[in-house]
Amino acid sequence: MKIDQESWLEVEPYYQQQAFWPDSGKHIMAQSCQDYVIVYQAYRPSIGNFAAKQQYFGGDFSYSRMSWIKPNFLWMMYRSGWGTKEGQETTLAIFLKPEYFEYLLQNAFPSTNVFGLAQQEWKEKIATTDVRLQWDPDHNPYGEKLDRKAIQLGLRNNYLAPFKGDGIFRIEDISPFVAEQRKFVEAGDLTKLLTPKERVFSVSKEIQNNLCM
Repeated sequence: MKIDQESWLEVEPYYQQQAFWPDSGKHIMAQSCQDYVIVYQAYRPSIGNFAAKQQYFGGDFSYSRMSWIKPNFLWMMYRSGWGTKEGQETTLAIFLKPEYFEYLLQNAFPSTNVFGLAQQEWKEKIATTDVRLQWDPDHNPYGEKLDRKAIQLGLRNNYLAPFKGDGIFRIEDISPFVAEQRKFVEAGDLTKLLTPKERVFSVSKEIQNNLCM
């Protein structure tokens, strides 16, 4: 089902989806099809409203800072407090072009020194990388940590430039949906909770190795 007639975002009951989600390990959980992969960001209204209306990032959005994207909706909700944290009131569903998303995965470099590089070499690499990879504990709707790991990517410079429109298929402001679902979380009634339909996003063995999966 869709959240409304104008939205392209598909949602399912939270409990129904859990049967399709792995309990542990590193996984890219996302809603995707041949035309797009959805990632989430949360901004103050001036940035979020501009992006949703103009269908690209501009206005108060800064291209000089690293910008983090999250394909996992519940990780975004944990980070933004279900849209209640200051500066994160507007939740955007960003429909990235698949080739752009996979390009980011191919060029991501981990925030921790998992490759065992010499300390100086690792510091130089992390200082110059423009796609930063981070695996964090996934969270349930109440913000409790899970054994499963969720991915987020930090983008800057040429890798962030496609946010001007070239890498984006569509942008939706889903803040009303977030506010509606937050009520069920606050009431402790997850039987009514709807979340975006997400499944494990498959990637090549080469990308798996690059992402330390």
